[in-house]
Amino acid sequence: MLPYRQSLAGTLLAAREAVMAPIRPMLNEAGVTEQQWRVLRVLEGAGPMDLKSLAESALLFGPSLSRIIKDLADRGLVLRKDNPKDGRGSIVSVTAPGRALIQGTARRTVRQLDSYALKFGDERLKKLIAELQAFTGAIRED
Repeated sequence: MLPYRQSLAGTLLAAREAVMAPIRPMLNEAGVTEQQWRVLRVLEGAGPMDLKSLAESALLFGPSLSRIIKDLADRGLVLRKDNPKDGRGSIVSVTAPGRALIQGTARRTVRQLDSYALKFGDERLKKLIAELQAFTGAIRED
């Protein structure tokens, strides 16, 4: 067995940490956690969603998402409405203040992501992302 830092899990975790380390202070300044940011970004990109789809898209567990949505709704960053197709469920969408937070923070995070492309190479980065997506799809349990 390989040492942890050389294993697949260790290498992926190290890469994630390297990506997120300079971005975390930007999120902290915006007053959101990484998980809250993921929820906002997913909603901004996909539009209103039910909680199950949102949890899957944001890579979060249901109970965690419930707490995150409550906090974001209390702060006026998302709106939670009853799902007209399922009276027990909810549909969540980003509000105007939520979009403003995303836009303001995204400008800074995009600059950071651009620096990664410069350092690693834009084409290499695109290939890496495509390979990681293919890998995830190949090993995902259905």
